[in-house]
Amino acid sequence: MKHKRRHDSKPLEPDMTPMIDMTFMLIAFFMVLINFSEADQNQAVRVPSSELAKPPEGPIESPLFLHVTSYDSDQQYVYFAGNLCSLTELENALYKEKLIIDDDPERSVGTTNVIIRGDRYAKTEAVQKVIALCQKPQLAFERFMFRAKWEKEQ
Repeated sequence: MKHKRRHDSKPLEPDMTPMIDMTFMLIAFFMVLINFSEADQNQAVRVPSSELAKPPEGPIESPLFLHVTSYDSDQQYVYFAGNLCSLTELENALYKEKLIIDDDPERSVGTTNVIIRGDRYAKTEAVQKVIALCQKPQLAFERFMFRAKWEKEQ
């Protein structure tokens, strides 16, 4: 008696579970390694170089980034939260930000670090106006930091 071999006509499909698991592990790995310090930069603002500027030694708590531009000599513009604002618009946006900070029990306006990235062609007067705006009584920001490109001494 002859035996017939049975052949399934269905093609074999590989089990994709290990590949999907590996993909999610790689995504998680790269999310941990991503450099978020580059996310707080605005490419439209080119900071000046300085040998005295040193990178921060650790992460900055409660940062608030303001990018001062040099677009117009008559009108000063500042990037805040990805939006280009005049000083009046910036004051309104900072007031809203202050209200958000005041609602958070772990943060306060006194401990918020206002980080100013001034364009290399922006006038010092423009940066001073931004600082004066932040120090108004209704805003009351007190801590300021400045960003510059660090050039190592040779």
